Formats: sequence, structure tokens, C-alpha cells
Amino acid sequence: MLLAATIALAACASSAPPRRPALGIAPPVTPVPPQRTATVPHGSRVALLAPLTGPNAERGLALVNAAQLALTEPGSPALDVRDTAGTPQGAAAAATAALAGGAGLIIGPLTAAETAAVAPVARPAGVAVLAFTNDPAQAQPGVWTLGITPVQQVHRLVQAAVARNKGRFAAALPGSPFGQSMAAALTQAVAAAGGPTPDIRFYEGTNSGISNTIRDLSDYTSRREPAEAKRREALGQHSAEGRREAAELSRAGVPPPHFDSLLLAETGERLAWLTSFLGFYDIDAPTVQVMGPALWAAPGTRSGAELNGAWFAAPDPTSRGSFESAYAAKYGTPPPGLADFAYDAAAIGRVLAMEGKFSVAALCRPEGFGGVDGLLVLQSDGTVRRGLALFQIDHGTPGVIEPAAGSVGAPGI
Repeated sequence: MLLAATIALAACASSAPPRRPALGIAPPVTPVPPQRTATVPHGSRVALLAPLTGPNAERGLALVNAAQLALTEPGSPALDVRDTAGTPQGAAAAATAALAGGAGLIIGPLTAAETAAVAPVARPAGVAVLAFTNDPAQAQPGVWTLGITPVQQVHRLVQAAVARNKGRFAAALPGSPFGQSMAAALTQAVAAAGGPTPDIRFYEGTNSGISNTIRDLSDYTSRREPAEAKRREALGQHSAEGRREAAELSRAGVPPPHFDSLLLAETGERLAWLTSFLGFYDIDAPTVQVMGPALWAAPGTRSGAELNGAWFAAPDPTSRGSFESAYAAKYGTPPPGLADFAYDAAAIGRVLAMEGKFSVAALCRPEGFGGVDGLLVLQSDGTVRRGLALFQIDHGTPGVIEPAAGSVGAPGI
């Protein structure tokens, strides 16, 4: 008999009081002794769906390694590894085989397309899926997306900006799927904060397209023209007093734009172009707080860009240290980024198996779980709340200016 508890929206109560996050996710922390130690009789296995063949086979092996590392503690459930071959058809077949083999929890698959193929197989069986994609379209009751999403990042940035009285938001974004996701995240986060509707503009990926968008978004012409008219009038006096007044007007510059927080989503050469136009159109720090994606944590994504004082939200790398050490000690190489999600998913399975319940209510515990990348709280709709740190780039180097939330009651979660 498969898992008795079905995947249902009502199983996750959001009104329970916050408690400390469950321990035992990141090594070398030991799990809190469970109140119940009964083993789930059938449906007690954790199935990992990973691409062991195909172009993502190397990444799939790292996912297997990370999951096995999480299940070394005594009392851990058995790990049933199934190859998806990196295709939706392979993922659906792997999920079917895993359920037939007694899976009580599915971790993986890797991609959004594979997740979309697995969901209709797992949900009717009442088996939860902890997928590794960050595609918000794949989140649904019973299927959680563990990848770090634009919504999680932007929510953190908006909270921090509002706390600093920077609550008038705008965005200049590429018209790509990622840009669209960032726009939707900003709209959602600002609405949740009770702020005015953000002014969001999309641009073509050309130098002139970016320049025109920044100029129009900042309403540069109407901001500059009154000051220029006054300066011309002062110079027209042809006097020392007029020249002094004109110089003061030049030093004063133009009035600030109608927003005081600006979200970007660009990287690389286009980001360098974009930030050069910010200064040209008098969108300057600290009057305007520039914010961007967690991708900015990698130096190559912001090379040549003028981002002094800019923010992004991402996991605090210090929280990952023990996992990296344990992985390298066992496998002789540092873990790739996505290995975090496989470790966390398997470790969540271990905690729940020790408590004797692979249920949605157990997965959606209000206090969440302490993961490799910090606190994560599974929601009944398949979304995940994460505690991310706030970074500021100073002289080309990012540093944490606000730590990640350690509990559901702390700011920034």
C-alpha cells in the first residue's frame, strides 16, 4: 500500500505558531531525537530521479552523491536511484518504476520539463515530489520546487528596501523569460508589502534599446529641461551673478526620478551598458537603490558594470561550508551548486522517515527545515519560502549586510 496521506491543500496549516527549524539537515548537526521512531512500512523508500545518462549525466552523479551523503545517518531510509535520461519521457517512466518499487517520497527530477512529466504520475499516488527546478510554473500542491526562484530573491529585496524607506519601485528588464519572471516577482512582492504599483519597462537587447528604455523610465527629458531653462536664463543675464547662478544650477544637477528602488535582471556586457546609462540619465546612488538577481554573486556576471552600492539576495555561502567539506572529503571534489538541493531533499526525507510520516503536514511544518543554503519552508501550494542573505556590492566585492533569517518569525523570510 502506498503512502496513506494524500497530497492535499488542507494538510498544511499556515496558522500554527512558529517554532525552531528542524535540525539535522546540514552536516555535522545531529537530528533532534524524534518523538516517534516507527518506520513507515511500505512507501518508506526515498526515490531519487536523476539523469544518469545523457548530456546531464555528470550532474546527475553529483545529485546521487549528495543524496547518499545525506542518508548516512543510522535509521535513514533506503535510497532508490532511478535514471531519467534527462528527458520528460524518461522522468515519467522513472517515477512510475519508483512508485512500483515502494517510494514514499520522490526527490528530483532536475529540470522543469521533467518535473512537469513526473507530477501527474506522483500526485494520484499520494507521493510528494521535491523537485530541483526553480521554475515557478511547476509548483503545485504536492510538488515543491527547491530551486532558488526570482520570487524568493525579489521578496527579500523588497522587504529590505521598504524597511529603509525606499518603497517606490521601478524595473528595467530584458524581455526574456527570466526578465518576465523578475517582473512578476516584483509586482507580487510590492503588492504584498502594500506599496504602489511598480513602473516596469522591458527593453530590446541592443545598446540603443537599453538607453531609450532607461531614458524613458527615468523621465529624463522632463526632469532635465526645467533646470536647463533656468541655467540658460541665468547665462543670458551676461553678468557675474548670472554666471554664478548658472554654475550652482549645474552643480545641483537634475531632480531625482519618480522611483527610489530600481530592479535589474541583466548580466555580462549588457549589464555594463545598462549601468553606464544609469549615471548618464542621473539615476544615482544613494538616491536610487539598485537591486538585481542572485546571479550577481558570480564575478563574471557583473564584470565592467557600475554596481557600487547595489544589492542582491542569495544564500549566505558560510552556511554551505560544512556541506562542502563533507562532500569533498567523501568524493574528492567540491560539490556543484545543484547538489545542495539533492542533499536537502534527501535529508528532509531522512528526518521525516525517522518521525515515521512522509505526509504533507510533516513536509509543511510551520518551522521549516534548516538546509544547506539556510532556512526553507515548504508551502501548501508547492512554493518554498527561503531565508536569503542581503548582499551589497562595494568596490566590486559583495558582502553580507543583512544575515539570512534563521526562523520563520525573523525578517527576510
